[in-house]
Amino acid sequence: MSNGMIWREDLDALQFAAENGGNCIVHRRAFRAMLRNPPMQHDCIEFYEQNAAAFEAAAKAKIDNGDVHEASNFHLNSRQIRNSLTVLGLAAILHDQFGE
Repeated sequence: MSNGMIWREDLDALQFAAENGGNCIVHRRAFRAMLRNPPMQHDCIEFYEQNAAAFEAAAKAKIDNGDVHEASNFHLNSRQIRNSLTVLGLAAILHDQFGE
């Protein structure tokens, strides 16, 4: 799994290593907003793996904005990830694959 990505059962969320030395956490509810269906764990992991660049870009943007301190853990919401998908030209993935 890329970037130390794991599924956190205790948080019901996906976690991956961020550039600030902390961990970035994306809750299943954020995936639900993007996938438009109640996603299973494997759906969330698959979507992350297919779009890791957008997740990493969203995390980097949050760090670069000064919203996150060094070595701190933080969350991303669906809006932040969607913005990165758009910037990277991947927004069509949401529309084409998930009927958004």
